[in-house]
Amino acid sequence: MKVRVAINGFGTIGKRVADAVARQPDMELVGVTKTRPSFEARRAREKGYPLYVAGAGDPSEFESAGLPVAGTGADLFARVDVVIDASPDKVGRTNRALYEAAGVRAIFQGGEKAEIADASFNALGNYAACRGKRFLRVVSCNTTGLARAAAVLGPAWGIDHWEATLVRRGADPAESKKGPINGILPTFQLPSHHGPDVRTIFPDLSIATTALVVPTTLMHVHVNHVRLRREPTDLPSVLEAFRASPRFHLFAPWEHADGTPQVMEYARDRGIGFNDMMENVLWESGVRLDGRNLDFFQAIHQESIVVPENVDAVRAMFDLAPDGPTSIAITDRALGLTPAR
Repeated sequence: MKVRVAINGFGTIGKRVADAVARQPDMELVGVTKTRPSFEARRAREKGYPLYVAGAGDPSEFESAGLPVAGTGADLFARVDVVIDASPDKVGRTNRALYEAAGVRAIFQGGEKAEIADASFNALGNYAACRGKRFLRVVSCNTTGLARAAAVLGPAWGIDHWEATLVRRGADPAESKKGPINGILPTFQLPSHHGPDVRTIFPDLSIATTALVVPTTLMHVHVNHVRLRREPTDLPSVLEAFRASPRFHLFAPWEHADGTPQVMEYARDRGIGFNDMMENVLWESGVRLDGRNLDFFQAIHQESIVVPENVDAVRAMFDLAPDGPTSIAITDRALGLTPAR
């Protein structure tokens, strides 16, 4: 029997997760919600996804726009096993009461506080610890990227301490009212919230993060300085550890991927999902090893990196796979992601 899934919020993340769920062999996408008519609501109908009205939305507005709806959010929640909440930041904490009233499980996004769920989730980091949970929270895009890297480095060599500077995009491509347009904005929360958020996955990890926002829409970039506990044999062994892990993509020097524009051009050429890059991106030329000190850049596509994590969270919640690697393999095969080499 397939797990019946609803997506509450069909925006940047929700529409991607909906497509991902629809491709899984052990899940059924029952419906998606929008609060008002939009081109995304129209696309949901064009894709054949039953459309429901969320929150205080007015069904008559959808009908007037030629977008028939199947009911309200409450109607949808009564028909599913789990809701993936992809509503705007801070709305999930209000929605949790709706899910509890409906007796349905739920998965929240990283814009919510960790306390909203029984556990924070990262497929490579703590899949086993999240099995059977009623409420899970998939951590944010930046935290997902850091947690994935920690899941590779920690078991291999141990981590004494991690310092990371996050160069964050100013807005997603469709967010025309956000910025900065011309400026570099330091985040004056020191350390930034990302380090504590990583510790919701790895409680004992010593990590400090800082962040700043720059005028780009393409990706985030992390500048990482990691003091390992044990010295790797050599740099190739570190590169191979990343390369052998799922959800990492390494660019060789000969590929001339000089930065995030070329990475996203590669993603467009590859044509997965919305021309997304769901993996952590590393450049072989951007990794340096000096004894136990490892420095590396990684790029994070903020619109899509959490998409496969949401799928794996469903599988962990309902114990659909024996372990994390099995779930990751099922998810990635369905999404067309490149297998680990």
